[in-house]
Amino acid sequence: MLDEELSEIVANLRVLGGDISDVEVKQSQRELPKTIRETLSAFANTHGGVLILGLSESTTFSATGVRDASKLSNDLASLCSTDMEPALRPLIRVHDFEGVKIIVAEVPELDPAQRPCFYKGAGMTKGSFVRVGDGDRRLSSYEVQIMLSSRGQPREDEQAISGTGLQLLDPIALESFIARLRTNRPHAFADLDRDHLLRRARILVAGHDGTENLSLAALLALGSYPQEYFPQLMISFVHYPSVTGQPSATGTRFLDNLTVEGPIPIMVRDALAVIRRNMSRRAVIGGAGREDVWEYPETALREAVVNALVHRDLSSAARGTQIQIEMYPDRLTIRSPGGLFGPVTIDNLTDEGISSARNATLMRMLEDVPLPGETRTVCENRGSGIRAMVSALRAAGMSPPQFDDRVSSFTVTIPNHALLNEEVVRWIESLGEEGFSGSQCIALAMLRNREILDNRSYRSATGVDSRVATAELGDLVARELVTQTGSRRWAQYELSQRGHRPPSGEAPASTRSDRRPQLLDALGDETLSRAELARSTGLTDQTVRRWLSIMRDEGTVELIGSSPRSSTARYRRTRQGSLFSPAEPG
Repeated sequence: MLDEELSEIVANLRVLGGDISDVEVKQSQRELPKTIRETLSAFANTHGGVLILGLSESTTFSATGVRDASKLSNDLASLCSTDMEPALRPLIRVHDFEGVKIIVAEVPELDPAQRPCFYKGAGMTKGSFVRVGDGDRRLSSYEVQIMLSSRGQPREDEQAISGTGLQLLDPIALESFIARLRTNRPHAFADLDRDHLLRRARILVAGHDGTENLSLAALLALGSYPQEYFPQLMISFVHYPSVTGQPSATGTRFLDNLTVEGPIPIMVRDALAVIRRNMSRRAVIGGAGREDVWEYPETALREAVVNALVHRDLSSAARGTQIQIEMYPDRLTIRSPGGLFGPVTIDNLTDEGISSARNATLMRMLEDVPLPGETRTVCENRGSGIRAMVSALRAAGMSPPQFDDRVSSFTVTIPNHALLNEEVVRWIESLGEEGFSGSQCIALAMLRNREILDNRSYRSATGVDSRVATAELGDLVARELVTQTGSRRWAQYELSQRGHRPPSGEAPASTRSDRRPQLLDALGDETLSRAELARSTGLTDQTVRRWLSIMRDEGTVELIGSSPRSSTARYRRTRQGSLFSPAEPG
């Protein structure tokens, strides 16, 4: 890590006022703190991170330094090598920072095939941690098992279910499945007799005693009633009357409460039916004006339900946990046992070409099992279901789904609001600004709904690339509608005080935000750089840059010397600028 990068990290910590998910600070002047093993394990088991020794979080991250940097660095390297399993090899460097020496260790993320990383002295179960927010949390024994199973391809869906046979399958669904295999995959199945086809498709598998039984995948995909053997492999649906899940003022605990059972295709159909039954309609503003639509788009709901059913953990430890669908007035939450599998992470979940199946055999079956009453199959969107969900919400003018991966569970939350409804459109118009892009309008609406916004969530909500997202967010900051906390990959955005101002009978927002008089007064008869103008006026660099561009175009200031992108560029008032009247906002 370069000194400049360290300075940026510390500056962000001081602005944010606390540790962040991939940076941990410890005040350790003479010896390594005992909790350092927990942090090393947590970083290695999550997404990696930066460990800094010699800063004090209790005093706003002041640089307290370490006494013997060389010894402490060697102790840290030795601990990583001998006390952690598998051994860690972080990049450790001593930095001279604000007059003291501090130690920075960049801990890499472990490949899933090597997890969990744990402290040997505590053992795998008690010594394995994961990073949650800005803290380290010990993994449960179940979560350790999940990580161990992710070292290879899980085979729970191919497990033989003792005492089962073809009589437990829906005969119509089975015959339809066989016919589709022969038609769609002729090379593998067209010339096989029925018994060999069922074995190759993993409908029938050999048990421990050598007898043939149904596989768990076959029971879930084609069975008449899988819950006879696994009662909790079902969906529970609850509709709460309040956003907190507490009873209403009249004492009503649930508006609806249902158990959804059957094979996966039936559960998809019935889960969607009960969600529809509990949905209402709302008005959204589009190109053709006002339109009444359902609260949640069908495609987003279907993909979220299918994703939960197909990717849930089927190991014995998780078979007592059902999928939970919870509807609140402001959101719909779908939670399934088992976190993300393989190379898929929250950050790349919506990227094209990133896909990994925990239950590969089950997914392959469901590619040839249609949804009841439809021609489409359950896993028609294999590898692109999450993208289809996000696209459907975007097309409906809604916020993107929120994903939460907790190793032992995966949760999808879909906020229940149209971003650009009549009230929000009036609010955006009241800001008195022109030239917003469609994606900027969506971002403003998200911020008004108090959602967290960064470059990644901006891209997810709008579909623009990272370069456009950076430019458009910068423009909102320059317009003083949005304030930025942190920088680069730690940057987060929220509405400014001006952005929070509701529509009223006051002067137009454009008059209140006109910075031309302020900049012209600062220039006076001098020639100043952009940085000097920012210091003189107290405005951000983005705001100064924006208004100087406007003023150059209208002829009230002129550029002296190099390109306006250069830090050495200087500006001075023109004759027209000397005559400028603030009563004429542009």
